[in-house]
Amino acid sequence: MSFFNSIGRSMGRQPRNPRRSPTTPTSATFESPGLPPPLPPASPAGQKPLYLCSPFVEAALVKGNFKTIVMLPKYVDVTEWVAVNMFEFYQNLNLFYGVVAECCTAATCPTMSAGPNLDYTWIDHSRKQVKLPAPTYIDYVMTWLQNLLDDETVFPTKSGHDFQQSFPSTTKHMYRQMLRVFAHIYHAHYRDILHLRSEPHFNSLFAHFLAFGREYELLEIKDVKGAPNAPVGIGDMWEKWKDMGILES
Repeated sequence: MSFFNSIGRSMGRQPRNPRRSPTTPTSATFESPGLPPPLPPASPAGQKPLYLCSPFVEAALVKGNFKTIVMLPKYVDVTEWVAVNMFEFYQNLNLFYGVVAECCTAATCPTMSAGPNLDYTWIDHSRKQVKLPAPTYIDYVMTWLQNLLDDETVFPTKSGHDFQQSFPSTTKHMYRQMLRVFAHIYHAHYRDILHLRSEPHFNSLFAHFLAFGREYELLEIKDVKGAPNAPVGIGDMWEKWKDMGILES
């Protein structure tokens, strides 16, 4: 299924439930998992990161291939399907970032890092690339995403209102920015995810995100893997999950 080839104007759609801007989640939102088992020491430079190590890389709530989860349901408009999933990915990612946000500060994360040699940059009003602390970068991204999701001209919720022709390119841009937030959490805060015993939930969310992005052409492999001289840390996870049969080759 190609989203870009299948997108069309939908007629007579049922309105989705109204959206509300999520409050800033905190660790208090979640029940305390109790005292976790000791974690292995942080991986020295050049060694495999924890999220690629067993048993963490296999941890998941969903077993098997994610292809069946992302398939377009019968009688559902593809544009509506993409829109609903964009909202769900944003909501879940926002919740996960909320529980590690207290560990993501300008002091601990002075750049938006996603690999040993990769720092994402933000384009400012002068069209210049600037390095920002990770919490600032993520705050900009999440605010921008929320504003788009709340914009009735971009994500219409009323019956008879059509999606714009620019919707595919808009969602592709949104997907790229959400991928960067995932990449930073895996690179810089996976130990925090492990401490909360949330790696099965986070891995399943990310695998779902990757599978959906590939199915509807919202995700570029180059964004997942990065450049040869500045690889994205999660690029190896993509390959690992393909070998395990979790993602399609």
